[in-house]
Amino acid sequence: MGTLDAQLVPAVDGVAYGLLLFVVAAGLSLAFGTAGVLNLSHGTLYAVGAYTGAELSDGTWTGMLLGLLVGTLLACLAGVLLSVATAPLARRGHLAQALLTFGLALVGGNLLVEYFGSDSMPVRVPEALNESVNILGHRYPAYRLGFIVMAVLLATFGTWVLKRTRAGAAVRAAADDPQMLASTGHSPRVVHTGVLAAAGALAGAAGVLGAPIIGPAPDTADTVLMLSLVVVVLGGMRSLWAILVAAIVVGQVQTLGVSLAPEWAPYLLFAAMAAILTVRAHRSPVPEDAEHPGSIGSSSADPVRWLLRRLTPARAGAATRVGGSDRAASNRADAPERTVDGDSGSAPSGTRDTRRKAAGKLASGPFPRMLRQAAPLLLLLVVLIPLPTLLEPYTLSLVGYALALGLLAVSVTVLTGYAGLPTLGQAAPFAIGAYTTALIAGEGWTVGPVQVLASATTAALFALVTGPAVIRARGTTVLMITLAIGELTVIAIEQFKSLTGGTDGLLDFPATQALWGGEPLVEEDAIFNYTLVVAACAIAVTLLFLRSPAGKLLTGTRGAEARMRASGHPVTRYLLLAYIGSGALAGIGGSLLITVQAYVSPSDVGFEIAAFALLAAVIGGTHSVIGALLGAGLIVFVRDWLSAFWPGHGPLLLGTLFVVTVYLLPRGLAGLRPPLPNRRSPARESTS
Repeated sequence: MGTLDAQLVPAVDGVAYGLLLFVVAAGLSLAFGTAGVLNLSHGTLYAVGAYTGAELSDGTWTGMLLGLLVGTLLACLAGVLLSVATAPLARRGHLAQALLTFGLALVGGNLLVEYFGSDSMPVRVPEALNESVNILGHRYPAYRLGFIVMAVLLATFGTWVLKRTRAGAAVRAAADDPQMLASTGHSPRVVHTGVLAAAGALAGAAGVLGAPIIGPAPDTADTVLMLSLVVVVLGGMRSLWAILVAAIVVGQVQTLGVSLAPEWAPYLLFAAMAAILTVRAHRSPVPEDAEHPGSIGSSSADPVRWLLRRLTPARAGAATRVGGSDRAASNRADAPERTVDGDSGSAPSGTRDTRRKAAGKLASGPFPRMLRQAAPLLLLLVVLIPLPTLLEPYTLSLVGYALALGLLAVSVTVLTGYAGLPTLGQAAPFAIGAYTTALIAGEGWTVGPVQVLASATTAALFALVTGPAVIRARGTTVLMITLAIGELTVIAIEQFKSLTGGTDGLLDFPATQALWGGEPLVEEDAIFNYTLVVAACAIAVTLLFLRSPAGKLLTGTRGAEARMRASGHPVTRYLLLAYIGSGALAGIGGSLLITVQAYVSPSDVGFEIAAFALLAAVIGGTHSVIGALLGAGLIVFVRDWLSAFWPGHGPLLLGTLFVVTVYLLPRGLAGLRPPLPNRRSPARESTS
């Protein structure tokens, strides 16, 4: 009984904390479940309300009510602006929206810190709420009890509005069938804007009312956003009461769980989130094929036959005959051309034509084609190799760091662009690789190839273990599962202080040696040259894989998964191998991170780095490996070099880069390249 009595206050605290998360999560659920916007700036809307409420609080009821009114109104207006900002991205999916809203969160967070300062702000509540009341012999703040009552009333009122009013019916119709809503005379666009405005108002009101519980601080927005995402995943998006129950559970884990089992509490939330999403993904049917005219996944052609024609040119004639009469006629149209090419007794003009065609075939042979494909990588190497003689040490170290981050971005490109698995957790194998190199270096294993191999192996094993939870899911579910995996990895790194150094990180380990018997790499030019060689080899292997038959089969699964499965292809195995290979590539990037900066901490491998890697992949174009490298270089340039000229505004610059990229580069840097001329004959074009 004594134990239960001692845990009474943490249990009530858990209820208050959970109800605060419920108010925020209800708005997040509205934005995503109804408006279809994965709003990663929702925590910033909470911070807007929290900072406004703290600024206007003066210990009186007037100050409190004024703060509630102004904070809610500002967050509501921000929701309207968010509706305008996301409207052009409606047809581009949740990934573009997530990147845009994350960029807006960076911009908004930097502006809030710039205006209100980087220190936590005190919040003064009215004297009547600043007292304590007696609960079973324990003193408890009256304000928190009042907040519990207000949150329950808000849940009841919100459920009544959604279930019993015409506005609620319009909101539910907008989520289920927008076309039917439009036929009744309501504008889905107006409902969309209204929903995002209401979601912003809920976040702002929660910020004002929750400021005395979770005081406004620079990291408050991230904490609230992460916990709200967990609540929405656990409770779903169809019932406010289910979200309420999930929020109470999360609140109890955050307070009572920490009191009873402090070692396990940090893992429970994200582990539960990953488990629930994985179970839902495995229960869902196989995703339907993507419908893109002219793409592999188009319903106008069998993707397996398309792949077979691409992968086995020697059997193209047979495959074409099986495919249908149109392709057979195309082959017959090509037959005279082949006869002329093989006729040695033709007229002189025919001989010239024959030689010209033969030269064209020679120019389009395998080896020249490989040269054309490798040209971007070779050009990039030509630019990078002379940098040690042109740049000063600090800037050169930033380029080396960009190469390490670039390998992480390339691993994201393989998963997002080729396998169709958008990920926010690829920093996890990156972290595994980094800590592996740091730990074995501390044990005397300083040879570069050994470190790279060890990091790639451990990261691949990590991907093998976590892969089954990821590869069945698609779309936003993949983002959330990988986010949970990444957060669990960071929590584990922080918890195992004896091995990883905790939040302090690892440092003071021996420098890397390029080869056996070589000198330690301590000069920036030597470190850069080693990093460049390893990165170039890793990228070359990745390009060879992606342009091999295995890579083309992987691409086929992205656009026509259902038909690939129906044709007998082991799609799950393809995706798992791609996930493992991407993990190994990220692990190599983590190894290079240690070589470049000789230090690693959880902040180097957290959610922010995962988001940057995803942005780098989008900047380059999700199908461009070299573009991902350039995207990583641009991020490092903005965050670490350009921000040095404007101290304290790195997040503002990065957020602006996010927003500009999403709007102006819908296909990334690769989309700026003009299409290559198609040299095939019309007859052959019709067969492919």
